[in-house]
Amino acid sequence: MLFHSSLRKELSRSFGATLVVLVTIVMTMMLIRTLGLASKGSVNPSDVMLVMGYTVLGYMPTILSLSLFVSIVGTLSRMYRDSEMVIWFSSGRGLVDFVRPLFGFAWPVLVLIAALSLFGWPWSNSQTQGMRDQYERRSDLERIAPGEFRESSAHNRVFFIDKDAPDAATATNVFISSVERGLQIVTSARSGRVESIGEARYLMLSNGQRIERPVDPAAGIKISEFQTYGARIGSSVPTSLDDAPLRARTTMRLLAERNAPNMGEFGWRIGMLFAGINFVLLALTLSSVNPRVGRSGNLLFALFAFLVYYNLLNIGQSWVGSGRFGLAGFLIGLHGGVFLIAVAWLAKRNNNWARRSRRAAPSTPSSTTA
Repeated sequence: MLFHSSLRKELSRSFGATLVVLVTIVMTMMLIRTLGLASKGSVNPSDVMLVMGYTVLGYMPTILSLSLFVSIVGTLSRMYRDSEMVIWFSSGRGLVDFVRPLFGFAWPVLVLIAALSLFGWPWSNSQTQGMRDQYERRSDLERIAPGEFRESSAHNRVFFIDKDAPDAATATNVFISSVERGLQIVTSARSGRVESIGEARYLMLSNGQRIERPVDPAAGIKISEFQTYGARIGSSVPTSLDDAPLRARTTMRLLAERNAPNMGEFGWRIGMLFAGINFVLLALTLSSVNPRVGRSGNLLFALFAFLVYYNLLNIGQSWVGSGRFGLAGFLIGLHGGVFLIAVAWLAKRNNNWARRSRRAAPSTPSSTTA
């Protein structure tokens, strides 16, 4: 059918262009953010592009929803401005007749939004969190840079080695400052070498001195010299699956453990699908524009509506997570309410209820003077 094919063709072009622009903007923002994390030592600098890719993948449901919303508003606004909508209305098409072709175009995008929200979002976050944890759990020796003071993975030691080192497993002029068992310990040695004893790794120091000073200033200082001394260097305890962030937990786990925080996260994920459906209806009602006026006002209002809806979705997640609202009440109140408003608005515009009420209003007879 000409009506359906022409509308879908133009929506495809608009959606593709909007998606490319939004993905480019988000990738640039995420690149800047990831580079900042790498400079702070939270992300491995060699994994910057990979972390950025996982992050962008996690935000794809939001990007797809916004692209779908903006493309529909932009396409229909152009049709209003170029009087194409007048032609379709004159041929017997009403505004409700646009619902079927719009959802015919949008249903693959809605399915992709649901899949990415329920499965892609937690997977990308778990991959990013795993890479950050692995980088945080790297051994203390891997953190050391010659000629620089570096903190250990447990944040209780500071290491320093000389720049002139024979190889990666050997160090010269070693300095270690640590706080253990209420003691401030300073250890220095002329040389050190990494050795593996069992499953643990030790830095074997040679020809050095160890100073132990209690936190209590009244206590004495203990100074000892050694020929060989072993200091353990290892990884911190791996993060347990139970301690994984909510956004990194799988959807099946959220449904298996029905507590308030998990239900809040699940409500946000499933809410992205409901929001996408409502965005299609809202875009149809928001696209009306005066042919003599530009369509920038419609796009700005559409972006404002998207931000309000998205922020309400995040606020609802926090409310459900804190136990202030139930999951069913949140889904019905927010998404059901927006759906009813969109349907009522669409019916009002389709039937021209406002114009009919003005025409049906009786006119007041003018008074005459004798």
